[in-house]
Amino acid sequence: MFQKDHPITLVLLILGIAILFFGTAMAIVLSLSYLKPSLSFGNKIGVIPINGIIKDADTITEQLITFRNDKQIKAIILRINSPGGGVGPSQEIYSETRRTTQVKKVIASLGSLTASGAYYIASAADTIIANPGTLTGSIGVLMEFIRIEELLNKIGVEMQVIKSGEFKDIGSPNRKMTKREREMVMNLLEDIRNQFVTAVSQGRNMPREKVLEIADGRIFSGRQAKEIGLVDRLGNFRDAVDLAKKMANIKGEVKLVYPEKKRRSFLWDLLFRDLVDSIINRIDHTRGLVEYRWNGGFTVSD
Repeated sequence: MFQKDHPITLVLLILGIAILFFGTAMAIVLSLSYLKPSLSFGNKIGVIPINGIIKDADTITEQLITFRNDKQIKAIILRINSPGGGVGPSQEIYSETRRTTQVKKVIASLGSLTASGAYYIASAADTIIANPGTLTGSIGVLMEFIRIEELLNKIGVEMQVIKSGEFKDIGSPNRKMTKREREMVMNLLEDIRNQFVTAVSQGRNMPREKVLEIADGRIFSGRQAKEIGLVDRLGNFRDAVDLAKKMANIKGEVKLVYPEKKRRSFLWDLLFRDLVDSIINRIDHTRGLVEYRWNGGFTVSD
């Protein structure tokens, strides 16, 4: 009986060895094939979008820190399309960008609009590249108040405020601002504007006097900005990618790495997000916030 089964056993043994050998060979080939892409993935450029009104710095600063600590990411592009926003958030992102430039090259790629606080951030980058028609500049500070005194009088509503100090209700919507209050606000705005001027002067390595000449809130095209030194080069996003490769000494193809986006419903994005954001922004602007923001019409996209 054993004699009859022996050839079958031998065949099965040979077949098993062949399968084992083939499987091992395939595993080696696959491991090598996976190693190859991972080596090429070492050439990465991080891209951080900054879109819309700047109201919070945490997300952007966290992304800067993450990309800065990732050894595979050789350079970082800030893709900016924003009219600016809050003073504090703009300054926080500026500081983190300056810190990042000590480790990796940072390129600011300006989209259709990079004004006020958004330019404040861009000025911290190693290089700024803009389209010829990009709207940029607007170096200055803005504070808005709403007054409803006449409306309240017409509908017979009287507001009474009890305060502990003369300036506690400064900017109240139900009365005119006094001369002393206006002087105090102007002194505040002048100090914050000077902080903006200093930041641009340091970030762009420009004489402070030269920045002061244009720090009156005026807006420039990308081409005009290049002529006065606010922008280094003219070009689009792909030009910014090529420049980042060159500055980081990257040869060949690169992988662009974007921050992970939070999942949101399509219906919310399509119908409600822009509307709600607009309402919140208008409410915020009635509270007398101090902002590095261009107050002109603008269109930005994610």
